[in-house]
Amino acid sequence: MNPFKEAVAAGRPQIGLWQALASPYTAEICAGAGFDWLLIDAEHGPNDLPLVLQQLQAVAASPVEPVVRLPVGDPVLIKQYLDLGARSLLIPMVESNDQAARMVAATRYPPEGIRGVGSAIGRASRWNRTPGYLHQAQQEICLMVQIESVAGLDQLEAIAATPGIDGVFVGPSDLAAALGHLGDPGHAEVQQAIEDAIARLKARDMPSGMLIADERLARRYLELGACFVAVGTDVTILARGAEALARRFGAGGAALASPVDKTSVY
Repeated sequence: MNPFKEAVAAGRPQIGLWQALASPYTAEICAGAGFDWLLIDAEHGPNDLPLVLQQLQAVAASPVEPVVRLPVGDPVLIKQYLDLGARSLLIPMVESNDQAARMVAATRYPPEGIRGVGSAIGRASRWNRTPGYLHQAQQEICLMVQIESVAGLDQLEAIAATPGIDGVFVGPSDLAAALGHLGDPGHAEVQQAIEDAIARLKARDMPSGMLIADERLARRYLELGACFVAVGTDVTILARGAEALARRFGAGGAALASPVDKTSVY
């Protein structure tokens, strides 16, 4: 079964790393680093279905759960990513329980939902080599929805109460923009909204998570009860590491200045 889904349901902290380089090679490297989950980003990363498939294949040999963030909550895309073998999904910009319920329906075969049946040609069922896949698939699927707007915060309890939702992800960057603090997720108002959302979800036994590259805040959210937290991204690790190395050697005499010390989501 899906150990990530079981751990999240039990409230056991799961530490993740964002994958936005759209590279099977770097995904394979990160898969063996010791994280509990990797987020393959098809919303803001330059990913498409074939690239996501290659990354799923690249990390399959490692004990890490690949979570795919879709570009949009579209039932057709959900069907395609599930058939590729992505059993853990993150859906961006969910703002109501009706929308959340549609996302759940897209992960279930009829009569419980609307997922199209194509298991014979799908990697998810190992091309029908997995006995009982059609009847058991939904038990392995971990469906998480992303709250990143004022409307989403207003409907948080209703969204969390939607049967079939396994976790609620709070998006600091878009939430900061929605609250009038574009580019400043560390603003006191944004942080208060995030901490309030964690508390509201915890009160309803709904697992919560987020992406935050600020180690202090990541630990703070875990202390408050968030259980699936991504603590960095492949892009940032490469970019900041390369910049730091160049600075140490004064490369070209015009090395980049140190980044401004500000709360970093990515």
